[in-house]
Amino acid sequence: MNKLMMYPHGGSYNHGCEAIVKTTLDIMEKAIPDISKEKILFSMRPNEDIQFDVHEECKVFPQTKPLDSKFSANYISGMFKLKVLGDKDVFDRIAHREIFDRADKNTLALSIGGDNYCYGRPGDIYYINSYVRKNGSKTVLWGCSIEPSAMDDEMVEDLKQYEFIFARETITYNALLEKGVEKARLCPDPAFLLEKEEVELPQGFEEGNTIGINLSPMIMSYEKNEGAAFDNYKALIEYLIAETKYQIALIPHVMWDHNDDRIPLKKLYENFKDTNRVIFVAEDNKFNCSQLKYIISKCNIFIAARTHSSIAAYSQCVPTLVVGYSVKAIGIARDLFGTEEGYVFPVQSLNEREDLIEQFKNFAAKEEKVRAYLVSMMPEYKSRIIEAAKEINTLQ
Repeated sequence: MNKLMMYPHGGSYNHGCEAIVKTTLDIMEKAIPDISKEKILFSMRPNEDIQFDVHEECKVFPQTKPLDSKFSANYISGMFKLKVLGDKDVFDRIAHREIFDRADKNTLALSIGGDNYCYGRPGDIYYINSYVRKNGSKTVLWGCSIEPSAMDDEMVEDLKQYEFIFARETITYNALLEKGVEKARLCPDPAFLLEKEEVELPQGFEEGNTIGINLSPMIMSYEKNEGAAFDNYKALIEYLIAETKYQIALIPHVMWDHNDDRIPLKKLYENFKDTNRVIFVAEDNKFNCSQLKYIISKCNIFIAARTHSSIAAYSQCVPTLVVGYSVKAIGIARDLFGTEEGYVFPVQSLNEREDLIEQFKNFAAKEEKVRAYLVSMMPEYKSRIIEAAKEINTLQ
């Protein structure tokens, strides 16, 4: 294999997705020396990848390509195949023609994204996989988490056709093995290897005296009591201002229009902006994933909602309390610490307004112990990633 093709990718306004792409490119070059001939990313939002310089490290193409017009050869040919030959997916093939035209027997087709198998039936992935496999490409699922309950027969059939599946935590890994997916491997999320990039810390951010906070619409959609997550975050900030001397940095990690961390964080900021204790970091989305990681690395403690914001913190040995909702948060914490208890608080468990305050107090009491533990174990944990990826190089 001398060609790397990555898909599906939502775009780099999700800085976790950006981090996966950038670290994966580096990992694959180290693990598979011949892969550097051609590196391609198929993206749903290429303009975002250009803004954050992904295009400087690989070729970026739109995942689907529209028809030029109803008078184009592709359209006329497609209509003939649809109406006369009964070819029902002809226009899907035409839309994905860039992927299918570039996939061949020398291609490593890497399915990336982390949790693309978590949110309903991933029909597009099934469809793309089926055609690139027909073209002789080797398919690998890279750095995934999958809810065990989501693994229905159709999904398992697709999963079994991958050459390898690299699960980023043991809950997914064990579930795959139980379903008979023999090519499952355990490998930490690639973004643990993302290098941080130093930037000037935002005004009001005090290194050694700042609590970082990430809140997302995603976890809010999983709460059992409407408004519970926001109310708990608001109560936590009130507590930090009244009872501690910490500055508080609100740090978004996903800035898509339909799923934007800045919306709830902006609402929080408006409640506290006159205190001079609360900073809104990256409201203008000017920082890339490496720069956000640098800022997170300067926090004393980080409260994370987004998985990749927690990975940015963990990997820099920042004690991190995750307000989670899924297998990925629980699984990663369990693999790091041996248990999720005290490290992940399910958003579904937020009932009383002071719940998060109590979790924070308990966690803050062991801050130094957690930091020292991460410092001691993180080098070995990170080293597993490239070693696991080297197995891909055995594919012929």
